Amino acid sequence: MSVQSVVPVHDAGLAILPAESPMPMPEQSFGEGRLQVPRQRTAPRLMALRRFYILGGTGAMTAAATFMMWKVLAMNGITVLEACLLVLFVALFAWIALSFSGAVAGFLTAVFDRGYKLGIDPDQPLPTVHTRTALLMPTYNEDPRRLLAGLQAIYESVAETGQLAQFDFFVLSDTRREDIGLAEEQAFADLCTAVDGHARLFYRRRGDNSGRKAGNIADWVRRFGGAYPQMLILDADSLMTGDTIVRLVAGMEHNPDVGLIQTLPAVIGGRTLFARMQQFGGRVYGPVIGRGVAWWHGAESNYWGHNAIIRTQAFAENAGLPALPGRQPFGGHVLSHDFVEAALMRRGGWATHMVPYLKGSYEEGPPTLTDMLVRDRRWCQGNLQHAKVVGSKGLHWVSRMHMVIGIGHYFTAPMWGMLMLVGIAIPLFQGGIDFNEVLHLSPGVYWRHQDEEKVIRMFAITMVVLLTPKVLGYLAMLLDRVERRGCGGGIRAFVSMLLETVLAALMAPVVMYVQSRGVAEVLAGKDSGWDAQQRDDGGISWPALIRGYGGLSVFGLFMGALAYAVSPSLAAWMAPVVVGMVLAIPVVALTSSRSAGTLMHRLRLMEIPEETAPPKVLVRAAQLRQAAMERKALG
Repeated sequence: MSVQSVVPVHDAGLAILPAESPMPMPEQSFGEGRLQVPRQRTAPRLMALRRFYILGGTGAMTAAATFMMWKVLAMNGITVLEACLLVLFVALFAWIALSFSGAVAGFLTAVFDRGYKLGIDPDQPLPTVHTRTALLMPTYNEDPRRLLAGLQAIYESVAETGQLAQFDFFVLSDTRREDIGLAEEQAFADLCTAVDGHARLFYRRRGDNSGRKAGNIADWVRRFGGAYPQMLILDADSLMTGDTIVRLVAGMEHNPDVGLIQTLPAVIGGRTLFARMQQFGGRVYGPVIGRGVAWWHGAESNYWGHNAIIRTQAFAENAGLPALPGRQPFGGHVLSHDFVEAALMRRGGWATHMVPYLKGSYEEGPPTLTDMLVRDRRWCQGNLQHAKVVGSKGLHWVSRMHMVIGIGHYFTAPMWGMLMLVGIAIPLFQGGIDFNEVLHLSPGVYWRHQDEEKVIRMFAITMVVLLTPKVLGYLAMLLDRVERRGCGGGIRAFVSMLLETVLAALMAPVVMYVQSRGVAEVLAGKDSGWDAQQRDDGGISWPALIRGYGGLSVFGLFMGALAYAVSPSLAAWMAPVVVGMVLAIPVVALTSSRSAGTLMHRLRLMEIPEETAPPKVLVRAAQLRQAAMERKALG
């Protein structure tokens, strides 16, 4: 293969590239188009029945809960505030009922049915692949030594399969800082030398990074896509084993009508308490939720932008994204492009699948709540932007549902807040405010007096539906001997689940507030920008904590004091939310602490199997990153 070591006009800095193999990638239309293949060959059997169970079960549960709530509210007639409460309750209960239904399906699939799809069976011998695949690692202002240490671990893992000849690796940089760009070039040269990969490793930095990550991938497709039937998309923190990569390629080769196969990445590498919470939750609850989603999505799976293999032809023919009309944040390039790309490929006649049972796919989570919320703000804007895409012509209804669920996720936060406030306002304004009686105000007493048995039953049912996905994830883990031992055993895993649930509940008011603010900012026209993500556990200083959460803590104190002045019972009713606000600074500080994470690790709490018996690719990546840090420290 000839290699170009020149700087084309659209590249910045030194570009190490193969000979170009152009592939047209036309922009698609959201206003025109039709669904090419209504039912895919690879769709599992009885898909209509599966979806009837999910949606019908969600609807039936919501209808039953709505009837019960109506009986509570209608004792003395329905007021305007009570009608508002009922509407909010119906929407939020439907949201958690959908998760409940999917988790039950996922649990049954995990326990009783391996659910292997597309001929991808991890228990079978490693297949031999016959076509070329490009592994693409986009980057934007990341630490190049850390980034390429991960890529080296992946490269070496693929080489160990004996099938390296079928793979090329591309670092696709959108970096804008010149110092980082120069460091990328040096780190890339070091990588090529370390693995003798000059014929298989390529690098370029775009001179114009329009379209962000989606534009980065599209630029590669238009210049080099013709040479590669498949491309596997990685993120800057992605790690995948060679075994998993080869099996994904074989799945594409054996199913020529499949356009995308998405893995379920396991969150690894957590050293802060917050990161350990994420990795434990993802490992224990994630498989049940992921299997449930895959069970009813079938051949209309979603795409999360990384750790997935894509048929290059399907992507080029269908995933060219036009700019959305209007100004940012709703107009301009599509931020959450992955949802849209999957929907357009499915519209074009290609199946999209998830294989949640296939292990060997990893990513890192944000080290702190603050970092997660920064990333979440960008996702919020991208998901709300889908309001301009969800009505596009020809999309499969499941693809539309992906977008509706993504939009709805961010509206649940302000809706929970509104539900709480309306629940307080109803007893306060029922029959008018009597300031002689207001000191005796207790929403709890008020609601119990409506019909104590029904109120308690309604609360219990809601909590069961809300927490069942976690419980089912824990039970599925218990039934798998390897997973149970890897998570510290049944007792430690149970304690970990309780700790994770309590800490998540304490952080919930903070997340609710920040997500509600994010929705308000997007609706007000504020753009999120584009910043590099925090990948390590550098911690958060106390001044930064005070700046970020001090206002929320003061607001919580004010609300608690005001509630207590009105009525001690009202203060007790609001305590779960007020306490989370008041303790925002210490809770975020604690969960951002590496020391707290280390203590959990010593106690074997919030443990995952990749810590007790880490795969070789993770061990190698850690060694290479540690060596890179030491070289950086030495200058």
